[in-house]
Amino acid sequence: MSQNEVKALVFDVFGTVVDWRTSIINECEILGQQKHIDIDWSKFVDDWRAGYRPAMDKIRNDGEKWRVLDDLHMDILLELLKSHSISLNSDEINHLNKCWHRLHPWKDSVNGITRLNSKFITATLSNGNVGLLTNMAKFAKLPWTCILSAEIFKHYKPDDEVYKGAANILDLEPKEVMMVAAHKSDLLAAKSNGLVTAYINRPNEFGKYSVEVEDVEKDIDIWASDIESLADQLECS
Repeated sequence: MSQNEVKALVFDVFGTVVDWRTSIINECEILGQQKHIDIDWSKFVDDWRAGYRPAMDKIRNDGEKWRVLDDLHMDILLELLKSHSISLNSDEINHLNKCWHRLHPWKDSVNGITRLNSKFITATLSNGNVGLLTNMAKFAKLPWTCILSAEIFKHYKPDDEVYKGAANILDLEPKEVMMVAAHKSDLLAAKSNGLVTAYINRPNEFGKYSVEVEDVEKDIDIWASDIESLADQLECS
């Protein structure tokens, strides 16, 4: 597939652009110190994230009513707090749930996206809701051209409607849109809908549990070590 026709780059965000795991572990550890809660916060955060896919699949596959990611995160969080016998007031719970709005970018993300903006539209294409992604962009100083979200299409990735909808809402053909992600499954779904694909290698996304995706290069159009590398390959100043 030709990269020369690409006019817009749409990005997965969690793990690709921001280091969600380290960011949330740090916030949870601060909370633990303040509230004298001594648990394995790394495992707590991993369990929180592990509930994300099953919660979305109930909507994607089981006919549950559409709900935004903030609400799904809250459901998982409440179950985890209960299972760990952690007592927090409603303000503390809401603040903790909103830590997904306060994620720190990988060190290459801001400058890499800034460089890509010199030639392309750049947008999120995330399962995060619009409010979450907007707050995160402000917090992390991510210079997106626009915010696109699964919320707009009332479908979660990897549903076809998200990828086709992104091209449509940008008034572009799928072949004019490049999906950028650190997750092979996201890229394969985008590719099946006609988008160009770029893989960003994030070997530390899951900390000690991280593994590199094997054989990804044969399945995607561009392999990049980070977003700065992608900007180099796309000849952005």
